[in-house]
Amino acid sequence: MSVRGLVVPIVALVLRTGAAWAHTFEPALLDLREREPGVFDVVWRPPGEESGALLPGAPPLVPRLPAACRTVAELGASDEHTATRVDCGPARLRGAAIAVPGIAGSRVDAIVRVTWNDGLAASGVLRSDGEDFVVPASPAGGAAALGTPATVVAWRYGTLGVAHILHGYDHVLFVIGLFLLVGTTRALVATITAFTLAHSLTLAAAVLGLAALPSAPVEAMIAISIVLLARELLRDDAEPSTGQGRPPTLTRRFPWAMAFTFGLLHGLGFAGALAEVGVPADQIPLALVAFNVGVEVGQLLIVGALVVVAALVRGARGPFEVLRRVPPYVMGSVAVAWTIERIIAFW
Repeated sequence: MSVRGLVVPIVALVLRTGAAWAHTFEPALLDLREREPGVFDVVWRPPGEESGALLPGAPPLVPRLPAACRTVAELGASDEHTATRVDCGPARLRGAAIAVPGIAGSRVDAIVRVTWNDGLAASGVLRSDGEDFVVPASPAGGAAALGTPATVVAWRYGTLGVAHILHGYDHVLFVIGLFLLVGTTRALVATITAFTLAHSLTLAAAVLGLAALPSAPVEAMIAISIVLLARELLRDDAEPSTGQGRPPTLTRRFPWAMAFTFGLLHGLGFAGALAEVGVPADQIPLALVAFNVGVEVGQLLIVGALVVVAALVRGARGPFEVLRRVPPYVMGSVAVAWTIERIIAFW
């Protein structure tokens, strides 16, 4: 099979799956905020159909509130969420069970948040092993007593970080590009560290409200960063006329600086994922640290797999020499498609 014959099906496959999986981490979110005693505004955001979280043919997920709750107003609906106002009586949901029927046995996680008008809050996660969340019955002990335990927050947001980096194919392609650019040397450690530091800074700034950019242009710029990285990987280091070596580009000389610059963009993309999920108000530092640790673990898993592959093909000759240019072409092709798609989406 020719190189072109190999590249075309690879590009087609990745384009078909990649567009659906770039930033596809979309847990469901059920947010209940008390307006006055016993009256809550309820926002339900199910997972997107493109996320693949629901099994084919499965009915849509609809939350089930306690029987004491009655709907008093419809606040609006869209393709992404529904909003209603309910009156749950003097018990104010305390001690009641909130469920999302059908989530057991699915691939969906649902985050439930209840916030009372006195500042107390409770939250929990519904997943395949259980579809009910029992709201704490007593407010004694303050907000911390009703909030999610620290160990649960650390574990949950850590796993969210791992899932997001592994399911966000644009981030995966960028990490692969960094690996191909610098190889398995100390420069790789510095480059990945710079990338991690940069996206940690912008992620924290966005979550804390210190930085805000529209998500659509950010996603487009992330795709462009992959295009530029792929172009650098395909750059011929020899002058076509003389065959003499060219001076290395700034990217080749200082890959950590490029990784840091583009990492700032990727951090804003991570912030978009956290914005979908929400961060417990009383556990923001812990949630941020856990999410970043999860992202770093995911990156290390990717790099570890690449190191194994590199060790297996190291020293190979013949067709492998030609195939070394296939990954940058695939990366660039997919990233160009993402760029066009994302620019059209907000233009």
